[in-house]
Amino acid sequence: MFCGIIIQYSGRNKPSLLCKGRWQNEVLTEGLKIKYNYNKSLVNVGRMLRKNMTKEERHLWYDFLREQSVRFIRQKIIGNYIVDFYCAKANLAIELDGSQHYDEAAIIKDNERTKYLESQGLKVIRISNNEINNNFRGVCEFIYAEIEKSTHL
Repeated sequence: MFCGIIIQYSGRNKPSLLCKGRWQNEVLTEGLKIKYNYNKSLVNVGRMLRKNMTKEERHLWYDFLREQSVRFIRQKIIGNYIVDFYCAKANLAIELDGSQHYDEAAIIKDNERTKYLESQGLKVIRISNNEINNNFRGVCEFIYAEIEKSTHL
């Protein structure tokens, strides 16, 4: 949900959506610029996370996501959260969950995060590191099916 959306024309009559807010970040989606609110203090954290991906994140990124026909972004800041992988065209956020995500406090935080991302119009997919390690092909097929559903490839 956006707090005040403005449609603007920029450049060669390409419309862009602008969100009025304290933090803004633009994402190019099929000729439309969508600005999500984001916390600028997380920029360095996102950069560090991109440089220091987990083994499972590297595997999914280098062996599948970066070669897709739709563009994925690693460690995308949306609001006060950083999602592991984000695809604007498919309105998709992919989160890889390691063992730290399975204690009670982490589950509550993950649920809050998912609710926020869904309120922004995103479909959130949570995948355990165990699935990446033991069923990589199945994970890739599942993600591909979600991309197809969302983008009508």
